[in-house]
Amino acid sequence: MTELHISWDDYHAKIEQLAVKVYQSQWEFNQILCLARGGLRIGDILSRIYNRPLAILSVSSYSGEEGNVRGELHFARSITMSTKQLGDRVLLVDDLVDSGVTLKETLVWLKQHPEYAIADVKTAVLWYKACSVIAPDFYVDYLSDSPWIHQPFGRYEQIKPEDLLP
Repeated sequence: MTELHISWDDYHAKIEQLAVKVYQSQWEFNQILCLARGGLRIGDILSRIYNRPLAILSVSSYSGEEGNVRGELHFARSITMSTKQLGDRVLLVDDLVDSGVTLKETLVWLKQHPEYAIADVKTAVLWYKACSVIAPDFYVDYLSDSPWIHQPFGRYEQIKPEDLLP
């Protein structure tokens, strides 16, 4: 498996490139929903750029000592948001689509929760891997060789609090 190493500067540049792609599409949305954990930073920055409220749905599928073993998908019971209700035109944000299962199942989960009353949802990621079962609506890089991506915050998955002591 090939590997892709991303610096903080590259990471932030990719988020800005994603913001431009969404903008150039002229698609209007009134809410950003990010998938935690991978989509948190992206959702936060897009929320600031677009001045749209941010909502968070916690979803996890990776486990193991190094966080790289794909397992069963687990969803939070509800979406966390600071607005009274979720907007009806949602930009669903994550960092990448690897297998695509998380993104695909999140769209199913949203349809199963009519209390959110979503009329339109589009998906946005930084990296779209060829091995994905779903194509995102917006993405920055298509990765035909589906590499393992080392994101700049990944180092924190190896650090324990005591490692930070002087």
